[in-house]
Amino acid sequence: MVSLVMPRLLSFEGTGRRAASVTERNISTLRSAYWVVMVSGFLEPVLYLFSIGIGVGALIGDITLPGGEVVGYAEFVAPAMLAASAMTGALAETTFNFFGKMKFVRLYEGILATPVRPIEIALGELAWAMARGVIYSAAFVVIMTLMGLTTWGRALAMLPATLLVGLAFGALGMAVATIIRSWQDFDLIAAGQFALFLFSGTFVPPTAYPAIVRWLIEATPLYRSVDLIRALSTGTTGWLQLLDVAYLLALMALGLTIAGRRMARQLCK
Repeated sequence: MVSLVMPRLLSFEGTGRRAASVTERNISTLRSAYWVVMVSGFLEPVLYLFSIGIGVGALIGDITLPGGEVVGYAEFVAPAMLAASAMTGALAETTFNFFGKMKFVRLYEGILATPVRPIEIALGELAWAMARGVIYSAAFVVIMTLMGLTTWGRALAMLPATLLVGLAFGALGMAVATIIRSWQDFDLIAAGQFALFLFSGTFVPPTAYPAIVRWLIEATPLYRSVDLIRALSTGTTGWLQLLDVAYLLALMALGLTIAGRRMARQLCK
């Protein structure tokens, strides 16, 4: 039995080391200008929170959640901004940057000359995207807590949830990056991302829309992310959050599977 199990354990350890080497490579190539990009990506949801969550929120008043709980508009919007921030950070790394490295810089062709496999490249890039997402999320959670929009205890529960959101969208982003063929396709990605941002229960509860539109909204990955983080932020968790977690885990697994297989086809010809 031991002889059967040990090779598998060694294989998993080797995969982890090789994936980590891809992440370490990204860290070692950081430039000062990259931090400007990261700061700009973090500021966008913060500005939305102050302008819409607080500014427009003063005109709207309170919002009733699906369970009947009443919260202020800023408390309603802030968790959605956190989910959107995790999505944005993950997609920025795993679409635009990933596509450039694979199709134009041809970085991964050189990496594959080493023992690293395509799926390990995908895992390493996903880990790197999560490093960026964690920075965004942690800073935003601190702002939310200091503004009194959630408690410190709930904030600690929200961080793992935002990590899961980032993993799911990061895997999805890599899968999409292996499918698109040119830089012009990023216009479609940006349009889809902005549509998700507007119509995922971010600023308006899905119950405000007609039934068929509401069902479409509730089937989107960002809505499931917003629903999970909002429930943790407001202390209204229930069985639906198990569905949110299962949905995001399935999305991550599907994205990684597609990305790994398509990378193997495109790079190992």
